[in-house]
Amino acid sequence: METTSLGIDIPAPDGTADAFAAYPAGGGQYPAVLMYMDVIGLRPVIRELAEQLASHGYYVLAPNVFYRQGRAPLFPLPDMREQEGREAFIAKVMPVMAAHTPDDAIRDSRAYLDFLADQEQVSAGKVGVTGYCMGAALALRTASANPERVAAAAGFHGARLANDTPESPHLDVGGITAELHFGHAENDTSMPPEDIVRLDQALDEAGVTYTTEVYPGPHGFTMSDTASYSPPALERHWERLLPLLRRNLHDGR
Repeated sequence: METTSLGIDIPAPDGTADAFAAYPAGGGQYPAVLMYMDVIGLRPVIRELAEQLASHGYYVLAPNVFYRQGRAPLFPLPDMREQEGREAFIAKVMPVMAAHTPDDAIRDSRAYLDFLADQEQVSAGKVGVTGYCMGAALALRTASANPERVAAAAGFHGARLANDTPESPHLDVGGITAELHFGHAENDTSMPPEDIVRLDQALDEAGVTYTTEVYPGPHGFTMSDTASYSPPALERHWERLLPLLRRNLHDGR
């Protein structure tokens, strides 16, 4: 299915968030999916993921989560396949990520969902959410804070989803009504096996419907512009994400 994609600006709680939007060309209305970027930020590979998802019949919104610090890209993007440039870039962006609080995430999620509800190409009904790296935590927080609006949420190579801080995302899953899927990365120091167990236990205790898997490949396996990219893991990601959305945004409405 051919798609239309464009850069847009979204009214947000603390300014204007720049974003990508992608949806099927030729008119009609489609279920909405909110796509959260990884820590590297809004860039061509995120646009490609949004366009590919849109080609399956969705209106996809990928906002610049770091809009408070400026429009994307915040910093010149090096070749993320090379270790030296990657490490220097991550050192710059980590303080920006740390400044993005859970309260920011929740307020922003409502603005993004409000924007989607107002688009003429978006059909009525609940939405889906997907996220990568830190975006997986944002997807989980969005599902938790907006249970009446989110029917499905997924996170891939998520970071710090169940950590030791009082603001850990796994501590606030009790109200989730969406179906969830998590695709964790092998040997991921940002989401080690004990944290996967902790997340699963929290979801079990809350009675959340979910699936969880450990995908082959390192952290960042979906991102084709990084050294972590794994084509088989990216394909598995589509094999899990598309049925999840179809069940809950089409058959489940």
